[in-house]
Amino acid sequence: MDNEKYIKGTHRLGRIFTCIVLVLLLLAPFIIGLYLKAMPNMPAVIKGFLSVGIVYLVSGIVEYLIYVPMLGAGGSYLAFITGNLINMKIPCAINARDIVGVKSGTPENEIVATLSIATSSLVTILVLALGVLLMIPLQPVLQSPALQPAFENVVPALFGAMAYKYYRQSKLVSLLVLTLMTLLFCFVPSLIGSTSMMVIPSGALAIALSYVAFKKKMKAAKEAE
Repeated sequence: MDNEKYIKGTHRLGRIFTCIVLVLLLLAPFIIGLYLKAMPNMPAVIKGFLSVGIVYLVSGIVEYLIYVPMLGAGGSYLAFITGNLINMKIPCAINARDIVGVKSGTPENEIVATLSIATSSLVTILVLALGVLLMIPLQPVLQSPALQPAFENVVPALFGAMAYKYYRQSKLVSLLVLTLMTLLFCFVPSLIGSTSMMVIPSGALAIALSYVAFKKKMKAAKEAE
């Protein structure tokens, strides 16, 4: 009963703050335009918004369907409001879940995901604040040619280290899916910009291969009996 009350309260607050954030984000350019007396051309704004919205519509639906079961209600609202899901929030929530040892869809996972994403958001704000304050003093160091390769490979390094833990659980399935997707991106480079959409076919392939491997394992176990 307490968990039910908590979830209802989370949804109520989450919807309220999501609406507030959406209004603020959409109003920001118009407020700036009014202040600077340089309002944008509305037909051009609507046209640009629709062209971008159509591109991100599919990925938005896919991310919602994939991430919400992983994060729960509280974690999902926090993650989608604060942003940067793929680079920061999802890895943080997954690592916290694995460290604690809870499963997706449980009340424990709900709490762990919410706390980890809230902590990630606060740390991000702190780091950004420090970055703004120290940007000028550290500019020579940050622009050093020796550090540029590191900045360019932060995301691959982050996801590579995190993914290895899951890849090693089923090396053959991981190798087949990775090989196929790598070849697909090599032959069709335009798909690199649609990685969120490519989660669907790659995930479906991984599930199908895992199912086939599971059936073979069960068949071998029956024959051994």
